[in-house]
Amino acid sequence: MLLSPYPEESVIKQRSPAILNGHKSSLEISPEPAIGSTHKPLQARLALQFAEIDGTTRLVARDHFGPLLVQKPLYPEGREVCHTVIIHPPGGIVGGDQLEISADIGTSASAQITTPGAAKWYKANGHTSHQKITLHAGKGAALEWVPQETIFYNHANVDIDHQVTLEDNALYVGCEILCFGRTASGETFNNGQIKQRTSIKRNGKMIWLEQIRLQGESSAMHGRLALSGRPVCATLLLTGKTVPQALIDLAREESAKIAGDSGQAGVSQLKSITVVRYLGNSSEAARRIMLRTWGVLRPEILGRPAIVPRMWST
Repeated sequence: MLLSPYPEESVIKQRSPAILNGHKSSLEISPEPAIGSTHKPLQARLALQFAEIDGTTRLVARDHFGPLLVQKPLYPEGREVCHTVIIHPPGGIVGGDQLEISADIGTSASAQITTPGAAKWYKANGHTSHQKITLHAGKGAALEWVPQETIFYNHANVDIDHQVTLEDNALYVGCEILCFGRTASGETFNNGQIKQRTSIKRNGKMIWLEQIRLQGESSAMHGRLALSGRPVCATLLLTGKTVPQALIDLAREESAKIAGDSGQAGVSQLKSITVVRYLGNSSEAARRIMLRTWGVLRPEILGRPAIVPRMWST
């Protein structure tokens, strides 16, 4: 039995009544909170530190301020990999909220970090919401950052900065699924702004940098260099080892099969990183593509068979 990821249920009910029903219900029926001008922006910080001790990766330090917490570490695939679930009890981010998350994976340690459900960014109410993620993996360490979907409500104003630093032969897998508007409820993202910056450095050298600035009212949202009018995009990044061409071909075949008529999928291997993309109309297709290609590529990158994160199945 899973431990309850929501230690403050009363807080959840105030901010997001449908969060306990899982991703599908939160995506389709989770109401927008009635937050007025009296809303006091929340500030929350969470810092995690992992270390390898006698063959076991342990969560040796955790420091938090405000509503950002972690569950008890889990070990579904043995003591070498520590699975950790980050909990944000309010269930959604309102205009003006500021979140900071950092994780340090020590030498030879292995950690997988996920979330119990979709992250929801509510409308701005005249304020910008911020999230800063800082991840570090030491020599011989392995880090998987695999949160569930991020849903941007219409009128959201969001600024996200995601920084990853790697040492020597450290391994990294990062996944994101972005949903613009609650399409299942007939909502489109036609007003608001999303700014996001993602960078990966190895030994101080930049190996990946991606920046986007999307404005809901801009025609660029429908342009070929942006979303082409599609409400869902997803990216899987893997770095640390070169993937054989046969596996790249298999990942392409599998992702295209899942995408079908819902959108487009692609797999590219650059000099230092392997990239899986999806752009389409279905968050479910995005989830399946991310999980399937992660399943194909994880054994090669991390030397371990793929196990679907437990929280993704609840």
